[in-house]
Order: sequence, then structure tokens, then C-alpha cells
Amino acid sequence: MNADADTVVLYRPTGPSELALVRASGNLRWPPRLPDQPIFYPVTNEAYAAQIAREWNVPASGSGYVTRFHVRREFMQRYPVQTVGGREHSEWWVPAEELEALNDNIVGEIEVIAEFHR
Repeated sequence: MNADADTVVLYRPTGPSELALVRASGNLRWPPRLPDQPIFYPVTNEAYAAQIAREWNVPASGSGYVTRFHVRREFMQRYPVQTVGGREHSEWWVPAEELEALNDNIVGEIEVIAEFHR
């Protein structure tokens, strides 16, 4: 599979608890959403993920991480990109009940590309 042509790069800001669950999966899967989390929100760019990790995850849990992962393009095409603020604030909204299908379409590993601490 040609990762550039056949996959989409997604970024996800995360805190230490969620990251521990990703690592427990061998960096291959996202954990199920909690009951009060009906949507999984990966974002489209590293800068937005870093902003969330710094501004939300660090104050909430002491550290924040930016992850990057690749998902089959054909799978991601079912989800329109949502803009939730400025042009750079764009993300996919994947319903919680479809997260396992997204996990099944991850190509390679989920990698940490940046981290922030208090």
C-alpha cells in the first residue's frame, strides 16, 4: 500500500491516560470512547493538535501529547471534515460506535510526535 496515495494522515491530541491505553494496544488502536464521549475527534493538522494538547490536555492532566497515524483514505472519505473555528481548526467527527472500524483501517502504528508538560 502506498501510504501517501492510499492513506490520510490524522493527528490526535491526547492526555496520559488515553495514551497509556494506546500503548497497551501496541500503538495500534484507540480505546473505546467513554459513555459521555459520543464522538472521536482526530484533527487534520499537527498545529491544531499541538494547540489542544498544550491548552486542554496539560491543564487537565499535567501533560499532553500529539499523535500521528495513517488511515485508509477510502474509509475516511465517509467523514466530511468539520471546521470548528478558524480555518486551521478542522477535524473529523467519527461516531463512537464506528471507532472499531476506524481502528481496523489504521495503517502502521500510532506515533507520538510531540509532548507538552506543566
